[in-house]
Amino acid sequence: MKFFIRLLFFIFGLVIMTFGVCMTIKVADIGVGAWDALNYALTKKVGLSIGKWVMIDGAILVIVNSILLKRRPAILSLFTIIVIGTLVDFWLMTFFELFEVHGFIAKIAMLLVGILIIGFGAAIYIQAKFPQSPIDNFMLAIKERFRVNLMMAKTIGEITALIPAFLLHGPISYGTIIITFTVGPAIQLFFPFFEKLMVRLQEKY
Repeated sequence: MKFFIRLLFFIFGLVIMTFGVCMTIKVADIGVGAWDALNYALTKKVGLSIGKWVMIDGAILVIVNSILLKRRPAILSLFTIIVIGTLVDFWLMTFFELFEVHGFIAKIAMLLVGILIIGFGAAIYIQAKFPQSPIDNFMLAIKERFRVNLMMAKTIGEITALIPAFLLHGPISYGTIIITFTVGPAIQLFFPFFEKLMVRLQEKY
């Protein structure tokens, strides 16, 4: 039963988180997160869907993380990134195909709500303690390999995606800055509640 609860948190959290990610992608002209900007640019320049590029990035990062940490590749994290990429494509090709967002205020509102939903979903999925996405593991690998704090590791990870996204003319703007500095606090906002909820459910069942 405990595994089933964790699995529900994992799937439900990723479904919500990817919905929020797609909300920010829908208003890409005001800027999206660094990795989303890279995937968006690759889709426009090379082809394939954004979700497919999420998976490809993840597979590359599994190898990079293995090299940084001098350990065997965390193959199980591929499962997480495949789920994320599949869900991103699902939302973009279904729900978010139904409408367009017009007007500066509407786009900013959608971006901010999207960030809150990302934080909400991530706070749920993290509780499952299943393998994290290769992007999250990349940040942790940078922290361990170069002995920097988490904030510096996150910054380095974001720059790693921002540079090729910029060179490929990805959607980098003020929205990118907003996302970079608000997703972390959004996760922290919801994290304590779902941490306590997971503990209560695990003790009850």
